[in-house]
Amino acid sequence: MSNTLMDTNFRFPGQKAVYKGKVREVYTLENDILVMIATDRLSAFDVVMPKGIPYKGQILNQIATKMMKATEDIVPNWLMETPDPNVAVGKACDPFKVEMVIRGYLSGHAAREYKAGKRILCGVPMPEGMKENDKFPEPIITPATKAEQGDHDEDISREEILERGIVSPEDYGILEQYTKALFQRGTELAAQRGLILVDTKYEFGKTKEGEIVLIDEIHTPDSSRYFYAEGYAELQAKGEPQKQLSKEFVRQWLIANGFQGLEGQVLPEMGDGYIESVSERYIELYESITGETFERADVSDIQERIGTNVSAYLATLS
Repeated sequence: MSNTLMDTNFRFPGQKAVYKGKVREVYTLENDILVMIATDRLSAFDVVMPKGIPYKGQILNQIATKMMKATEDIVPNWLMETPDPNVAVGKACDPFKVEMVIRGYLSGHAAREYKAGKRILCGVPMPEGMKENDKFPEPIITPATKAEQGDHDEDISREEILERGIVSPEDYGILEQYTKALFQRGTELAAQRGLILVDTKYEFGKTKEGEIVLIDEIHTPDSSRYFYAEGYAELQAKGEPQKQLSKEFVRQWLIANGFQGLEGQVLPEMGDGYIESVSERYIELYESITGETFERADVSDIQERIGTNVSAYLATLS
């Protein structure tokens, strides 16, 4: 097993605060600089698995970086530089308290809700007579927000977001516009690689100058779901599952082993063989979506590597 990055504890020059999310750790520095480190942690059903996935953080960071650069002509983003395979450095923003989820197909959470008999998701109607993984007539935006208690994501409608004053009507209009534009570009990029971008989520923030920018990750296997375009129609016609490139396969493995993050359920143990297979799936997605061979970074001492690379970059800013 390769070494994995499960936790960090850096003291960068000018450091003011640290936020540790389910997967990423964000260091806030002076001069409105953020250092975002993608760890190898894996979360599913809002639970962080006890073992890391080799190279996962590098994969997420590098895909997100490539996708930020491939979309910066249509939507501004927070990114300044990636001084290390696991690290992105960018402008500090005040994040909007909603995730902009957009779905082109009836899959994942939407399919589970549909199967339970629901035909409205986040205030958006879903047509009758759909099968799992069918394409929606038009992509639908189904936002999520953090629950008031705990770290769980909750479905929320556009109307409720505006009613509760979570986002202003003017800003929300821009978030919707950016979400549709990014999904369209992501769909085109995926099609060039023989993939279908099924659904994804985007997060946005506002800079101190008042500009709305894309933040966090974009079009990664943690934030998105992909199908292979070849064979999609045939599998749908037969009612068979699609081959997915996303972490949905981890969720399905957990469900099959009796875990959906519900109270009283016991997290099944992931053996080393299964963890290696998950790592290989992440590498497969990286190579499929970028068209490039994945180059494994030196993991002999990930912490030292990150500390050295980030410190060297920050020195160029002073």
